[in-house]
Amino acid sequence: MFHKEGFKIITVTFLIFAILSLSTKYLVENNWVEKGILIILFIFLFLILQFFRNPKRNFKLNNKEILSPVDGKVVVIEEVFEKEYFKDKRLQVSVFMSPLNVHITRYPIGGNVVFSKYHPGKFLVAWHPKSSEENERTTVVVKSTEFGEVLHRQIAGAVARRIVNYAEEGQDVVQASDSGFIKFGSRVDIFLPLETKINVSLNQKVQGGITVLAEK
Repeated sequence: MFHKEGFKIITVTFLIFAILSLSTKYLVENNWVEKGILIILFIFLFLILQFFRNPKRNFKLNNKEILSPVDGKVVVIEEVFEKEYFKDKRLQVSVFMSPLNVHITRYPIGGNVVFSKYHPGKFLVAWHPKSSEENERTTVVVKSTEFGEVLHRQIAGAVARRIVNYAEEGQDVVQASDSGFIKFGSRVDIFLPLETKINVSLNQKVQGGITVLAEK
């Protein structure tokens, strides 16, 4: 099963694969060279299919818990000053995604979208300290009954060049439903109230809509 954001790219990739495979068969006389090119094409096709996969998952929704919005690895857990929306101190949890991770961004909590904004910007590597402020990004704030306002921010990286954001202000959203998609890598930052209990540790691998990042 593949995500809708990948349909066009997957179709184009299959066409390119078919054309190059046939061209290689008829134009390349060396058998080893032909096999090498085909192996490279298969690897490229496999990576594209992996990137846009949308695995079926059994979500256990609980608005007393903050779920990871994406698959990846926890790279930041710290108290920071959030400058854009809250303008006060928050707990930040950041999840880094490799190109092999599922790249669907899910709502970490259910509630009402009170803020949604896109920012054009640079394409620094996702782990760069200034990437959360200077890279292309989207900021979404959901107001929930249990946690109040929770912010999650999609951040483009050196490879990621396209961020899709489905959140619209005033919209009621369900925890773990699709909030957006980041094409080809990067990270998501989550900003939580200071009293929130964090349930994950640095370098821990997490699954979007499954792993509990924090709870009341």
